[in-house]
Amino acid sequence: MRQGPCSEEGCFTVLKLFEHVLESDPLINEVGFIHPSQFNLLDEEAGSSSVYQNELQPNNETSRKFWNQDHKLGISTDILVQLCKDAKHVFLLAFEEYKRHGNACNESQIENFSCSPGTPEIEVMRHSQAVLLLSSDFGTAWNARKLILSKKDQLSAFTKELRLSELILSNSPKSESTWSHRRWIIKMISQRFSTPQVIITKESELVESIGERSKMNYRAWYHRCWLVSYMAIEQVIQELNKSKRWAGLHVADSSCFHYRRRLMLKILESLYVKGGNAYDKSEARKIWKEELDWNKELVERYVGREALWLHRRFLSLNWIIYFACNDLDVSPEPGESIIMNEEIAIFIDNEIHLLESSMIVPDTKFEDFQAQALHAGVYMLWLTKKIPELWRMVEEKLGTEKVKCVLSTIAQERPSLLHHLVNV
Repeated sequence: MRQGPCSEEGCFTVLKLFEHVLESDPLINEVGFIHPSQFNLLDEEAGSSSVYQNELQPNNETSRKFWNQDHKLGISTDILVQLCKDAKHVFLLAFEEYKRHGNACNESQIENFSCSPGTPEIEVMRHSQAVLLLSSDFGTAWNARKLILSKKDQLSAFTKELRLSELILSNSPKSESTWSHRRWIIKMISQRFSTPQVIITKESELVESIGERSKMNYRAWYHRCWLVSYMAIEQVIQELNKSKRWAGLHVADSSCFHYRRRLMLKILESLYVKGGNAYDKSEARKIWKEELDWNKELVERYVGREALWLHRRFLSLNWIIYFACNDLDVSPEPGESIIMNEEIAIFIDNEIHLLESSMIVPDTKFEDFQAQALHAGVYMLWLTKKIPELWRMVEEKLGTEKVKCVLSTIAQERPSLLHHLVNV
């Protein structure tokens, strides 16, 4: 029977074993929680036994706690609650000790975690690692690590922290605290050393791989958008090209198209940079036109996908403002009136043809075609709301009856939206 919350020999044996597993295999790159009944199956698949038992109990099914093979770590679900509780308890004790005594190791010792086991800094880092692998949003543990890491001046300390947070994300891919901590690490690296483009590239690839197995992961894609501010224009172009295939295979995921919009905004920003860092305007125009053409192909191929129409809003409006209307040597002013010209007229004419083809519903029971008609109508109405000069062209080219049909389609599905677009 337990004598208290911190009986070192009795309560925390499993915690010690857990931390031993982590220290004995520093290359662990994936962690997960598994039911005890799955240990045998994992052994069979691996072809060998890689199970850690509680050393105080006999080797039987109930004593199995951890599985470690090929740098993959499995933690038995039957110990999670108590293990997390114990890990938080010893971490908080160590953190209090650290705050009382301050830095007891020199920087090289902290960097290599080579201080004696009783040193507060090392105990905080060890126990906080255990806590965060079990409870990724425990903010106190992240803050403690920031406090200690902020005193270091070795790049390797921060790259190790990136590896730890990546391990945590393998099991908690939507952990806001973990993504936030990665941004803090990158800021520290940028401020104290430089912003190595290799790290930014790997971060972008990490988000894409996580996005593949964690659908609609807003937090991961927000992180990827945040990375754009650290990218040189050449890297922005590379990211546009690399992410295109993924976006084309995930047309319902608005996050990946939001990322592409962030990249393209970076290109727009670069057009007005003074000096030799300004991006070539003709190249930017080419990129925009290719994105518009590609988006149209996707709209026509994948019927009724709202994310594609939202992306087209962004592309069309900025195409008119930055490439078809104003002098590129002058940054457009907010609210500046659009002066119609031949290029804009041709573009809008093509958009109206796209609208007309999208309004055809061959089978009223097929919801995708109905959704396509709705999204197309909302798109065109939104565009004319942003640029009122276009409404006259829409009325002239579509005719009164077709305009009424567009408005009726929106009114049937989303009357409040129609009211907003027409009256606001």
